[in-house]
Amino acid sequence: MARARKGAARTQARRKLLREARGYFGTKSRLKQQAKVALMRAGRNAWIHRRLRRRDFRSLWITRITAACRMRGIRYSQLIAALANASILLNRKMLSEIAIHDPVTFDALAAHVKGAQPVGAGSKN
Repeated sequence: MARARKGAARTQARRKLLREARGYFGTKSRLKQQAKVALMRAGRNAWIHRRLRRRDFRSLWITRITAACRMRGIRYSQLIAALANASILLNRKMLSEIAIHDPVTFDALAAHVKGAQPVGAGSKN
């Protein structure tokens, strides 16, 4: 009889791998090697997309702030520059939430920005 070298451990490892790959399409959920490759790829893509999600959210916040600024007659860049000069420490996430849920406060910020503009600023020739 042949000597068993990894009997139970090998079975457990295979079961664990296939349990993690449950729900994958086709052989990726049934065959050990295919499941292993699929799990490696899924892990890599999850890592990449966790970072891309941050980029997507920042873009969304900037779009919301830009829309709110345009409704009040100022530009996004003017708002951000004026807030930085006035040492008002609000990040883009909080600014977008204020623009959506508390327009009165955003109006006050926009008024502050309009009051802080130097003479002749914002005019295009």
